[in-house]
Amino acid sequence: PQHVVLYPLVSKSLRNIAAGKDPLEGQRHCCSIAQLHEHYSLGYPDLDELQKNPQPLIFDIEVLKVEAPGSYQQDPWAMTDEEKLQAVPLIHKEGNELYRQGKVQEAAAKYYDAIACLKNLQMKEQPGSPDWIELDQKITPLLLNYCQCKLQCEEYYEVLDHCSSILNKYEDNVKAYFKRGKAHAAVWNVAEAQADFAKVLSLDPSLRRVVSQELRSLEARLREKDAEDKIRFKGIFSQ
Repeated sequence: PQHVVLYPLVSKSLRNIAAGKDPLEGQRHCCSIAQLHEHYSLGYPDLDELQKNPQPLIFDIEVLKVEAPGSYQQDPWAMTDEEKLQAVPLIHKEGNELYRQGKVQEAAAKYYDAIACLKNLQMKEQPGSPDWIELDQKITPLLLNYCQCKLQCEEYYEVLDHCSSILNKYEDNVKAYFKRGKAHAAVWNVAEAQADFAKVLSLDPSLRRVVSQELRSLEARLREKDAEDKIRFKGIFSQ
């Protein structure tokens, strides 16, 4: 038997994976010994104790399932850079198919995985370099698809954040303005919604009918809200 000095960090990574988190969450780029000294606590009392007092370990490994070659899709964190690039179009296609089936939450998860693959690759490039820009241009349509899912899930503030981040880099992205406009309208940011829809029309006049429908819907909701407010306030003042 040998002392497994670095096992506490390995175990923490495995527990992160089981919880659906990044296996390297909380770790910075340095050697494993430095990681041990850096982390006073790993967040698990048993691992903290093992880290303080290393001892021989015996591992029992239980096979839960055997999958045929090619039937298993790796998680993004476990892929090589080349595997990530090859996987993105496939994951994107799976997300589109799920969305067409009405499985919006599942589609969003697929788009998120594809974005995570590309973001991981992008972190290795110099911001603004040709390779970084190429990756960013692949991320943008995936992020817009993700935002469409979030619109349908009524998670509007996430849509506002992501669309704004896109527009900070690509000021002529019509889809980002349109989705952000819908999100603004949903949370009663009337002036912001109108400004975004106006920008959509200036960039693509062919969308006038679609934008007009959104504006009419917003105006109808405003009238309904005003009527409800009048009834509510009338009840307050009549007491």
